[in-house]
Amino acid sequence: MDVEEAFQVVGEFGPYQKRAVAVLVLTQLYMACQSMLIVLVGVTPEYKTEQQDHSSSIIQQEVVTFTGDIDSIVTEWFLIKQQAYKVSLAGSLFFAGLLVGNIVFGPLSDRIGRRPVYLTGLFFEVLFGYVTAFAPSYEVFAVSRLLVGLMNGGIGLVCFVLTQEYVGKSYWAMTGTLASMMFAVGIALFGALGYIIRPWRSLATASNSSGVLFFLLSVTLPESPRWLYSQGRTERAEEVLRYIAMRNGNAAKHLMLQRVASSAVAKAGNHGNGSSRRTGVLQLAIHPGLRLRTMVLMYVWYACSLVYYGLTLGAGETSGSRYMNVAMYGLVELPAYPLCMYFINKHWAGRRKSMASFLCLAGSACLCTMLIPENTGTLLSVTSLALLGKLMVSAAFNIAYVYTSELYPTVIRNAGLGVCSMSCRVGGILAPFVPSMRALHTSMPFTVFCLSGFSAGCLGLLLPETLNRPAAETLEELSSSTHSRVLESKPLLYEDEKWKPNHK
Repeated sequence: MDVEEAFQVVGEFGPYQKRAVAVLVLTQLYMACQSMLIVLVGVTPEYKTEQQDHSSSIIQQEVVTFTGDIDSIVTEWFLIKQQAYKVSLAGSLFFAGLLVGNIVFGPLSDRIGRRPVYLTGLFFEVLFGYVTAFAPSYEVFAVSRLLVGLMNGGIGLVCFVLTQEYVGKSYWAMTGTLASMMFAVGIALFGALGYIIRPWRSLATASNSSGVLFFLLSVTLPESPRWLYSQGRTERAEEVLRYIAMRNGNAAKHLMLQRVASSAVAKAGNHGNGSSRRTGVLQLAIHPGLRLRTMVLMYVWYACSLVYYGLTLGAGETSGSRYMNVAMYGLVELPAYPLCMYFINKHWAGRRKSMASFLCLAGSACLCTMLIPENTGTLLSVTSLALLGKLMVSAAFNIAYVYTSELYPTVIRNAGLGVCSMSCRVGGILAPFVPSMRALHTSMPFTVFCLSGFSAGCLGLLLPETLNRPAAETLEELSSSTHSRVLESKPLLYEDEKWKPNHK
């Protein structure tokens, strides 16, 4: 039997898999706290400066006095005036780390395994998180944020992939959505934690300590049976599947998987037969089907990120408690996820149409902001429409994660997600520059977001639907006529309740 059939025997989402997925999903709480840390520890309070004269010298000394009871890296290291850029730099270094982590960790986990990469990355993220909390100087703080971002970006992808590879394919959408929801909840909880714990070092320590618990819980997790099978380690994959079956209370002593062809094993581990035999980032450019698919997905991820972060900046100039603002930043995303879970599993919507529709709706919300006056009521205002756009693009973002993981075969799934996440980070880096386009015209930023949403939605329609279709495990399967097309796949025929490609 193949892996999907094995999961039917083992249990697609049994008690053990629920516990394993719960550990991985809850780890998103920790990762969200690390992602949002600079927002609260980098707060710049109001301050005043005074010139003091020394009686023995003609030199005047400037004394800075901070108003309000705020303890942050700004107040400790006086990051104001000419030094103010260092706060933004620390945040930029974290996102630069995310970018590099996406590039490095994805292919690495495809090559040496999900579990060792995930555990190593989580361990070092916790370690560097404590370096952040106890940093003796700004320079150490900044370097630690770069390293935390490096680990955060890498294990975020591996964690997401593991939540899907532990379960049957019919549960992929649910586990992917739960991971994204928990990240949004983590942002809201970090806002609440910041309200309770005000000193920045105490806040950094408290938010990082949950990572220790999640690391200890993750040590017991097994390797992904899908990855083991895709690498030709069939006996080890059978051992893991039997272990999962035993913990689920199912009898699967005689479970036997189909032996993977030697060519697939060579493709996973052979380093001497030329670049065309390797899996990894290079294969995304060499394989014609993967190349076109990756180009479309990279633009979709880039547009999602640009619109999401751009709208956040446009709607983020609100007064009130900074802790409430951080919480709302996460909570506004939550309604998007039930919408995703409903639409992407309907045969008349699926992954492809749902993602494209949400992107076009986000573009429509941006278009509407240009059609109404700025000083209108609270129900229909630029801010409310921008938040509606953010809600829509959050839904599209979540579908993009699930959809992308289904479009790539197991042997190259993390590499594909890594490249897409890299383009996502590029969109996030460019997003802050879009509001400056107001100098050309007041509606120019929303024009950019509108066009990005519509163009990404239209391009997304070129991808094949994956709902109720078998996931490719190897590149050989992707080379079949059904999987290789970038455009919509031909209909599949039912035979014994299994999907089979309709070959001519």
